[in-house]
Amino acid sequence: RRFLTSKEQFHAYLRARGKPGSQAGGGGEEEEVEEKKEEVEEKKEEVGSGQSEPPAKRVRSEDLGQDGESREDAGAAEKEPTERKRARGQNKSRPCMKPNHYEQSRLCPSVTQGCAERCYFGPQCRFLHDVGEYMAAKPADLGHSCVLFETFGRCIYGVTCRFAQAHLGDGYQNIVNTDLAKQWEGKSLVRNNLSKDLQHQLRKRKFSFRKADEYLRGLAKPHGCGGKGGKATGYSTEEQEVSNCTTHQEGLGDSPECPVLLEQGEDPKPDALQSPSPTGGEEASSIKTVGPVTDEDVIKLRSCEKRKLEIQGKLYLAPLTTCGNLPFRRICKRFGADVTCGEMAVCTNLLQGQSSEWALLKRHHTEDIFGVQLEGAFPDTMTKCAELLNQTIEVDFVDINVGCPIDLVYKKGGGCALMTRSNKFEQIVRGMNSVLDVPLTVKIRTGVQEKINVAHKIIPKIREWGASMVTLHGRSREQRYTRGADWDYIAECAKIASPMPLFGNGDILSYEDANRAMQMGVSGIMIARQVPVGALIKPWLFTEIKEQRHWDISSSERFDILKDFTNYGLEHWGSDTQGVEKTRKFLLEWLSFLCRYIPVGLLEHLPQKINERPPYYMGRDYLETLMASQNVDDWIKISELLLGPVPTSFTFLPKHKANSYR
Repeated sequence: RRFLTSKEQFHAYLRARGKPGSQAGGGGEEEEVEEKKEEVEEKKEEVGSGQSEPPAKRVRSEDLGQDGESREDAGAAEKEPTERKRARGQNKSRPCMKPNHYEQSRLCPSVTQGCAERCYFGPQCRFLHDVGEYMAAKPADLGHSCVLFETFGRCIYGVTCRFAQAHLGDGYQNIVNTDLAKQWEGKSLVRNNLSKDLQHQLRKRKFSFRKADEYLRGLAKPHGCGGKGGKATGYSTEEQEVSNCTTHQEGLGDSPECPVLLEQGEDPKPDALQSPSPTGGEEASSIKTVGPVTDEDVIKLRSCEKRKLEIQGKLYLAPLTTCGNLPFRRICKRFGADVTCGEMAVCTNLLQGQSSEWALLKRHHTEDIFGVQLEGAFPDTMTKCAELLNQTIEVDFVDINVGCPIDLVYKKGGGCALMTRSNKFEQIVRGMNSVLDVPLTVKIRTGVQEKINVAHKIIPKIREWGASMVTLHGRSREQRYTRGADWDYIAECAKIASPMPLFGNGDILSYEDANRAMQMGVSGIMIARQVPVGALIKPWLFTEIKEQRHWDISSSERFDILKDFTNYGLEHWGSDTQGVEKTRKFLLEWLSFLCRYIPVGLLEHLPQKINERPPYYMGRDYLETLMASQNVDDWIKISELLLGPVPTSFTFLPKHKANSYR
């Protein structure tokens, strides 16, 4: 109880920066933080802000309360405590976080890449080509060491790097550490990138979906023209949803498959992007064969011959929208996560070749068991997307999201809505399973309505349709992430699912929670996301489960984790201004969850419960107290210790309301 304090004392202590006059704190760590804060203030002056805090940021800190809500709303809640309502879902009206421009004068990419004479835009280029002019207007560097140069021996961002002083020589020449660069030469650190050739084929609709088209024609034949017409929402060869409730287009069954007509030399992945030509005489397939027809052409892969997903008893990091990016997965992998999965990707966006959606599929070379999660509502788009990914990226499994509760997905028939659309659900699972060479898994909830569980009825069907594994989140759509997960119901479903593996998901925040979950008879546990969360509050949870202990991690160790995330972010998104600000954005999103961690040494009883919201408390040092703050401006301070001062007029509001109160 000696750590408990009031809201006023808590914020007064942080405003005083943990000085002895306010309240006791730790010594050496506070001095380190103070030195970094002084450096940040000096850098702000170098940038020429003229004020200790940008005007828009000051307005934001005055207008917002400690949990990101406006003070007017907070005052109304105090006046009418009986009508206080829990905020749920997303902050949909938050300010736009993407600035219109990152620098007033940007350097042409051709100069950075060392080929200024071959500028793509030619004389119409609006970017700078004079390095001296660019450097004169460039903001001050953020540090003395560049993580890209120290790790790989070369920084591809050259003079645009915000840590460029570490690798710039005379005449702004980019220095290369030849010995270190040779060690990484030819190695692929991140896989599943979208090539320009593949993107072009998708945008021009020249990619062949031979297996998917065959499956969809089979769906259309029995139903004829009995349903309502309507076009599918995504990329489709026939431009129409092929299902039991759509009009069968005239001549669909007789139309020939659309082959991929690739130009010579355009072959990013031959065995994936080419298919045998329907007109004999030209062999388009790149698979080496003895004769004109391969076994793959005439023999379908049986389910028993598919690659098995052997992850029973392993720790599975769930797909985490927004926060489950590649740098965060690297953090969790380092702490002991066995299985990782990319963020939820929308199948129609992937079929359209959107770079931002394909970025969610990227896989780091340290992720040895990796899958991707797809969201969609119709069998044509989901089946085609599965075939596309099966041929173009490297994954160990593909997961269908049937657990997403948000309205944007649900109202379009995806996510949890598929649990009420059994015909579409079956067509999607069977279709995807028929075109995939890797195992197919499904993530579901207990049901749509809070007190009406339907998962036990659906799970046997999913097993019959060909899925290799099911993950069950012990809450309904109406519950979203509130109240406790129903582990008794998960145990009941695990028995029904046998022999198909079933992973349980919900309310895992300590090794004791994990042990109780495994005693329920599940094949494994998924450490999941959102409100409430497990891995986002404490990514070292994987270590605690494997070592069967409570880790009283210090504030300096937690700060080192944030440093590693920052370095991974700069590697992944870049060390130029754009990459730095993108890293900052995702760091702040993560900090909005990390602040809910309560240090083990301060707890009255172990373990911390995932739905418990503690009163205001003082940490054992200033940094620990700062990390416990739920004030947006304090998260920004932490980001400034790692990434330098924020841009002028910078504002931030977290994506999720995190059960805050109005």
